[in-house]
Amino acid sequence: MAARKVLLIDDEKEFVEVTKVLLEANGFEVVTAYDGQSGTQQALAEKPDVVVLDVMMETRTAGFDVARRLRANDETKGIPIIMLTAVNQEVPWRFEPDDIWLPVDVFLDKPVSPERLLAEARKATG
Repeated sequence: MAARKVLLIDDEKEFVEVTKVLLEANGFEVVTAYDGQSGTQQALAEKPDVVVLDVMMETRTAGFDVARRLRANDETKGIPIIMLTAVNQEVPWRFEPDDIWLPVDVFLDKPVSPERLLAEARKATG
């Protein structure tokens, strides 16, 4: 069976490297991007099996914008998106997935345990 491909989009380079090692050690192929624009381009080019996406990158809402762009594109609209972020520590309200404003499959708070992230990635990729 081919490795399941994860696109990891996050501006925190240390987080990306640690998470990439974790995912690769557990049988995933990992492609990375460090901002929303390159993440969107990577999604179109790489057709990952799942996207792990941060919210606050070049802007405080960059991840929300990426999620909406991916869902609006016929080539990427079916790719599961796991939003992984610390934004809930920054604002006084909670975010939850919805079909219009936050069209993601799973919303996880940072820090997330390696076991939880692996479980969600496995679930998203079947």
